[in-house]
Amino acid sequence: MAFKFERLEVWRLALDYADPVYALSASFPEEEKFNLTSQIRRAVTSIGLNIAEGSTGQTNAEQVRFLGLALRSLLEVVACLHMARRRGYIQSATMEPAYRAAEELAAKIQAMRKTLSPDKPWVREETATYEDNERRPTMDDGR
Repeated sequence: MAFKFERLEVWRLALDYADPVYALSASFPEEEKFNLTSQIRRAVTSIGLNIAEGSTGQTNAEQVRFLGLALRSLLEVVACLHMARRRGYIQSATMEPAYRAAEELAAKIQAMRKTLSPDKPWVREETATYEDNERRPTMDDGR
């Protein structure tokens, strides 16, 4: 392997994650071809591309920045999965494996960021607080 990113586990996981997301989005209706289908595919592709782009010939700070972009793209994929589930394009049981894989990939991206820049207080999603008291749908809502 000639390039640094090709040796990164997190990059390989991003590639592996893209396959089931593409397969899920193939079941979306034709009218979503240029909207949700395109959006989720661009976002899932962006994860691996940002990891690769940030890995070679960059400073740690620059690589951390690109890992942040990869993480944002991953969160975009998860948001698209929720939209697809709410619209009835996929079921919760179908979404669950992709959701769990996203959690694993997010943890790996965060771990790599922390390794490259251990003195930064990275905000983790589970420590964020929200003031909105409106009930949010959960994975168990069956939508």
